[in-house]
Amino acid sequence: MASTNGQASDYVIVGAGSAGCVIAARLSEDPSVTVTVIEAGGSNRHPSVVIPAAFAQQFQTSRDWAFHTEPEPHCDGRELFIPRGKGLGGSSAMNAMLYVRGRPLDYDLWEKAGCPGWGWDEVRPYFLRSEDNARGLSEHHSTGGPLRVEDARSPRALTQDFIASAQAAGLPYADDYNGPEQDGVSRVQVTQKGGRRWSAADAFLKPALKRPNLQVLRGKTVLGIEFEGDRAVGVRCAGRRGADEVVRAGREVIVSAGAIGSPQLLMCSGIGPADDLRALGIEVRHDSAEVGENLQDHPCLVCTWDVPGGGSLADAESPKAMLEWVTRKTGPLASSVAEAFAFIRSRPGLPAPDLQFHFAPAFFVDHGRVTYDGHAITTGPVLVSPKSRGRLWITSSDATQRPRFITNMLAEPEDMASMVAGVKIAREIVAQPPLSGLVGEELFPGPDIVDDADIEADVRRRVETLYHPVGTCRMGSDDDAVVDPELRVNGVEGLRVADASIMPVIPGGNTNAPTIMVGEKAADLIAGRVPAAA
Repeated sequence: MASTNGQASDYVIVGAGSAGCVIAARLSEDPSVTVTVIEAGGSNRHPSVVIPAAFAQQFQTSRDWAFHTEPEPHCDGRELFIPRGKGLGGSSAMNAMLYVRGRPLDYDLWEKAGCPGWGWDEVRPYFLRSEDNARGLSEHHSTGGPLRVEDARSPRALTQDFIASAQAAGLPYADDYNGPEQDGVSRVQVTQKGGRRWSAADAFLKPALKRPNLQVLRGKTVLGIEFEGDRAVGVRCAGRRGADEVVRAGREVIVSAGAIGSPQLLMCSGIGPADDLRALGIEVRHDSAEVGENLQDHPCLVCTWDVPGGGSLADAESPKAMLEWVTRKTGPLASSVAEAFAFIRSRPGLPAPDLQFHFAPAFFVDHGRVTYDGHAITTGPVLVSPKSRGRLWITSSDATQRPRFITNMLAEPEDMASMVAGVKIAREIVAQPPLSGLVGEELFPGPDIVDDADIEADVRRRVETLYHPVGTCRMGSDDDAVVDPELRVNGVEGLRVADASIMPVIPGGNTNAPTIMVGEKAADLIAGRVPAAA
């Protein structure tokens, strides 16, 4: 078994997040190999992890890396909050549990961008392999996998009202947005099991921990990747008594530290833009100018209305709601807060929806940190196909120092045009019955925000990300790509990156399911297995 005294395991995985948990579980299925996972956080046993509706209570706690961007030039200079999960399960232990694969054309675009083997026909089997869908076996879903997927439990009546109003506005009902077409409105599918969160750690890692060939080292910060020549042979961790400790890898090091942590670790280990690394006193192992580039996230703007008649999730913290969840795993606390989706095209001629609307029968403003004395509903546009790109960089060779990054959100005029159109669409939906007869005052953006210029100013003033950073270790076949289509880091040996950072283009929806898919496919690539069959 691997340890911190110089002994080696076959594989060392940095990060027990959505992809890392999958890779560890799949590789350790082979009893002839040994696997060590190193995770900076803890076990994630806090009640706010398992209670679905409590996910926002984890923000800015010990279970959250709680990043902030640099001042965003196209968002009125604001520093945007980016929560990222810290602990077993990573962000799958802190997200809203929304199961969205994205659009087939997203993955076909990856293939066209120089990633053979990553088109929809090739990645679809990996979505299916991981899944245990409560709907049962069908053409588009599977059963028997580790990841439980269920329809949202105990939705509020207001959620059905939203669906009805969206249909009145002309949207079709989409029974399954994870099927071949996204267009339309539907209830959400969630990664829950019996009304509690079912993270990647619950699904993949924890059941595998009984194997003697797998171990997890918690509470350890990886400072750098160890090399012998051009080959990665392990990682260096911060020791508890001041001295660094080394965990060696006999075969490969797999970096699964996420779209913020993975590029930082590469750069601190000498893989990145050479001039920038030399300026920080870092020995350059491979000049890889695109490490940290290509940062993408989904812009999100909330639109909120008062609901005088009640019926929202405002009572979720009541003793009655807690008793119902504890005894039956139903009621307001079983909610993922976002209980319905609408996927919509902001203009004619688009090949797929460019906007996603989350509907929450709740007042969810400023990351859930602002309270409201009453009942409310929240929806609004999320741009799932942003053109704007950001970047991440380091200012220290010390991996314990936070990297800096900027999303550059709304830099492209097309992105702003879609968001402005999205505000109008949100209002059009809410103006239809039955919601039109249930809502009162428009709280955000507010009735004074009417013309396009005012809407655009409001977007810049209030837009946030949907906490979906990807792309900073771009996969591709070109010389500038950070990793190749087998996720091997270019310029060195024995090192791969496998997480959301490798995505060349952000998928058209929430990114947790695609990240788990990356972990599934990465495990086959690492083990040299035949790709999963459709």
